[in-house]
Amino acid sequence: MDVLEKLYATPAGKFVARKAGLADPPVLRRGRVMPSGPVVLGALDGGGLAASTLAQLGVVPGEAMLDVPETRTKDEKGRDVPPRYPVRPGAVVVDATGVREIAQLEGLRQVLRPAMRSLEGSGRVIILATDARDVTGLEAKAVAQGIDGINRTVAKELRGGATSNLVFVRTGTSAADLASTLSFLLEGRSAFVSGQTWRVGPSKDPHELTARPFEGRIVVVTGAARGIGAAIARTFARDGATVVAVDIPAAGDALAKVANGIGGSALQLDITLADAGARIAAHVAHVHGESARIWAIVHNAGITRDKLLANLDEQRWSSVLDVNLAAEMRINDYLLTHDVPGGLDEAARIVGIASTSGVAGNKGQTNYAASKAGVMGLVWAMRDELADRPITVNAVAPGFIETEMTAAIPFVQREIFRRSNSLTQGGNPVDVAETLAYLCGPASGGVDGQVIRVCGQNLVGA
Repeated sequence: MDVLEKLYATPAGKFVARKAGLADPPVLRRGRVMPSGPVVLGALDGGGLAASTLAQLGVVPGEAMLDVPETRTKDEKGRDVPPRYPVRPGAVVVDATGVREIAQLEGLRQVLRPAMRSLEGSGRVIILATDARDVTGLEAKAVAQGIDGINRTVAKELRGGATSNLVFVRTGTSAADLASTLSFLLEGRSAFVSGQTWRVGPSKDPHELTARPFEGRIVVVTGAARGIGAAIARTFARDGATVVAVDIPAAGDALAKVANGIGGSALQLDITLADAGARIAAHVAHVHGESARIWAIVHNAGITRDKLLANLDEQRWSSVLDVNLAAEMRINDYLLTHDVPGGLDEAARIVGIASTSGVAGNKGQTNYAASKAGVMGLVWAMRDELADRPITVNAVAPGFIETEMTAAIPFVQREIFRRSNSLTQGGNPVDVAETLAYLCGPASGGVDGQVIRVCGQNLVGA
């Protein structure tokens, strides 16, 4: 702890920080925990998908309050005041799947205005809308994008750790297809995800939502020896997975500790080897039998070699691209094209780790930004290439996450990075892990080709 950190921890330091607008950030609700307050539903213009999905989750919603002239009151100065909920709602779900006209956007304002100052801490705003690809006419397509703007702005205006997210649904999407996404967004698992846009469609391999979705399934996690990778391995194990933890031989002791702690197996492997994919499959077959198949592979392994481009040599350039992007592509290619013992399940989940640096760029990280933007491009390309198979491919793009690496950043710079998002704090490794576990769930088959930012709505990027 440096001098500034020690000063910041004193009563006087905290007083100065509050005066400077640096009050302690809200404590976020995490884990498989639903809101404590009621869930309320605003169904606009005949939208019924949200109600049927909530019913699948066992949630009986109340009716959302509307800000219309007859529900307002006057304050002591005679100004109109929107209606207030008698009990702070834990979540407001807005079903805007029937909204097609500009005038209909007024319905979102009516539902959302009373909620903005009423939501409980770590509350949720969740908006459902129809994907622009499935509506006709210029106005309807413009309105769909307008709803995206509403969601992003609401996320920036909410306080107390509350979040807002938007789910665009494709034609034919059922309540069963949507259940895993709505469950994730309502629960504390989505604590550090805000201002994001989903696209959910019909699943090619439907599964029911369960409490331990990976029971009897094998999940491979690369870069699993420490930090985010270790959190990923533990989260999948919590949800029933048999985890194959992969990392370089130099991290062997830490890797073994993680694997042993969750009842998994450890594979010491340099993922940049040309036959890394074959070695992973062979390990799975050796440990779990020739009939065993990989349900999900999480490409978490990654490195940084930061330098301004003016000082960046070819070794730093190529090593980052090889580990972060090329190795992932080689492993995927082998597992997708070889039906071997220990290979991919026919409805497997493939997930990668992008970054907000890949979304927006970052000074001194040209190589890293290229690799992480490449992961995003890979996800989108593979979605189209695998369209006729029930395999899904997705990625998460973390922002500032509290790890040993970020703890080494100088205090002032670290505080700026932490607070440069709508939740005014850094995320935890488990926030990334929870999002990956959701994407890999058997019931998440309708989520494909998505890059979900786990960044607290970082101020940089889209």
